[in-house]
Amino acid sequence: MSNTIKVALAGAGAFGIKHLDGIKLIDGVEVVSLVGREFGKTKEVADRYGISHVTTDLDESLALKEVDAVILCTPTQMHALQAMQCMRAGKHVQVEIPLADSLADAQAVVAIQKQTGLVAMCGHTRRFNPSHQYVHRKIAAGEFHIQQMDVQTYFFRRTNMNALGQPRSWTDHLLWHHAAHTVDLFAYQCGSPIVKANAIQGPIHPTLGIAMDMSIQLKAANGAICTLSLSFNNDGPLGTFFRYIGDTATYIARYDDLYNGKEEKIDVSGVDVSMNGIELQDREFFAAIRARREPNASVAHVLPCYEVLHQLEQQLKD
Repeated sequence: MSNTIKVALAGAGAFGIKHLDGIKLIDGVEVVSLVGREFGKTKEVADRYGISHVTTDLDESLALKEVDAVILCTPTQMHALQAMQCMRAGKHVQVEIPLADSLADAQAVVAIQKQTGLVAMCGHTRRFNPSHQYVHRKIAAGEFHIQQMDVQTYFFRRTNMNALGQPRSWTDHLLWHHAAHTVDLFAYQCGSPIVKANAIQGPIHPTLGIAMDMSIQLKAANGAICTLSLSFNNDGPLGTFFRYIGDTATYIARYDDLYNGKEEKIDVSGVDVSMNGIELQDREFFAAIRARREPNASVAHVLPCYEVLHQLEQQLKD
């Protein structure tokens, strides 16, 4: 590998563009190949970001000798197989959340990582948002202990659209995608494994074939609890909002911003080198490659999250 880490990015949609914007701010990293479903639209994005190689075939990018690492921003259903494909080609890989949409596939990705020894990371962005980092440091210093997390994940997606309001070629999922953020973050922040999990869901959408509303309860081994409400039916405000209720304070996290329980904003601008969680996530990926170490949110680190999601899925099938 040269001094510059050369990257192929697969998925030129809304989230791929977020990564491209973040990578522009990171020294010593260059995106040299862009993979997309439609060549014309992918080339438009590539031209905007000065990326020379454009393709609709991931294998073509993986065949480029100069490519050191791949970031996958492709549909959920492709994540696990493509992550393994990248590692088998000798490339480090960061796969956007979720790692997989089944426990068996998540376990298979972890197994390939262990075989190859490559850096393999999943985009559990909440670990990197400055707001959540601030809370994590309070916990690590023994200044704050979570008693309860109350989380709302709300979107308005009664049709199959992405974050840019464009039609999707695949179907999103409340459990395997959006719940994964909170299930992982709860255990990570508590520093304690989840020992109890319950879920109920609302009606299945007649066209999309997924539940549009869901409620999840979690309990960690240390006694902390979490209540998570998710909906694709909510007509604003949109996003995910975390309320940390602890023994010494209450914190409300909205993506990269943080407030106390009285809605007074907390300055988290000095927590890390950026206020952009996606950029910070990418920085960790590239730093791990350079240091040849396991990254925060490695596929092995986040596997317990997918074990819990599997357990919840089994409940919902009963």
